[in-house]
Amino acid sequence: MKPSPNRNIVNQSLLHRHTQLYPARAVWQIAIACFALLFAAVCAHAQNENDARAMAADDPEALVVGGVESGDVFGIGRSVIVRGTIKRGAMALGGDVIVEGTVEGDVATIGGSVVQREGSRIGGDVIIIGGAYHHGKSAPGRDPASTTVMYAGYEQELRSMARNPATLFAPQWSLYYLGWRVLAVLFWFMVSLALTAAMPATVGRAVARLQLTSVRVAVIGFVGAVVMTFGVLAVLRFLPTSIGALVGLTSLLLLIVATLFGRVVINAATGRWLLRRFFNERTRSETSALLTGTAFWAMVLSLPYVWPLVTAGLLVASLGLALTARYRVGWKRA
Repeated sequence: MKPSPNRNIVNQSLLHRHTQLYPARAVWQIAIACFALLFAAVCAHAQNENDARAMAADDPEALVVGGVESGDVFGIGRSVIVRGTIKRGAMALGGDVIVEGTVEGDVATIGGSVVQREGSRIGGDVIIIGGAYHHGKSAPGRDPASTTVMYAGYEQELRSMARNPATLFAPQWSLYYLGWRVLAVLFWFMVSLALTAAMPATVGRAVARLQLTSVRVAVIGFVGAVVMTFGVLAVLRFLPTSIGALVGLTSLLLLIVATLFGRVVINAATGRWLLRRFFNERTRSETSALLTGTAFWAMVLSLPYVWPLVTAGLLVASLGLALTARYRVGWKRA
């Protein structure tokens, strides 16, 4: 019995719907898996921070001030424990400042926390980057005119960076770091999908321009970066503050837009080249190209001692693509 035309149309419609829904379902599955991995990484990072906080009080390399110190006290790569009196200020880079006595001036720490014990006194401001301000149950001995500036977050990273600056160029592989890498891939993949869907013609022309005249785009981006840097510095130096702030804000917005647009174009161009080079035609699609390019640059940016140069190159190329966005492919080389 020959199938009816209406039945064939229904089957084709269901098949088309299935092929349309499958990529979206796959993207949601990838997103759920990424967030689960990120949650596990954050839990492991919190446990590491608690372990570090438990060992901070027993730091064998801590600088202990037991008498009267007339000048400032600095702890580079270690904590500072104040049991006596400091006439001026105390600062720790990569450690905590534990005040059990008196500090007449300011107390600051980068990559650590400030701990004020019962009966101690801090006469100046408290500045914390990365940690938190801990004190006893009663109100701390502080000057009412003093202020507290605190930015809590990335304490363990800042502590490790201050104690071992080489970790800035050679990141430590851990579950927490892997979770952030996966989240970065997911973020840039979503941004690439959204921007490609919103401006397909503009992104397509930019990809073609990057493939045909990559050297020219890089030169334009480098010249633009130099002009922006020295131009903003000159404006801030010689023009009124209001004009300097406006120019600086405009340059910052241009840099953000250029970074987003350029990274999407670079991800698309890289993904297309990788798929064309190593895979067959059936696996080539715009979505797979964006995902492949995003994952490739995420892995490159994770390489030790290489990622600062790669970041600078991506920034220059992105700025060049943004500055030449109005040019069409007709200005390409012969």
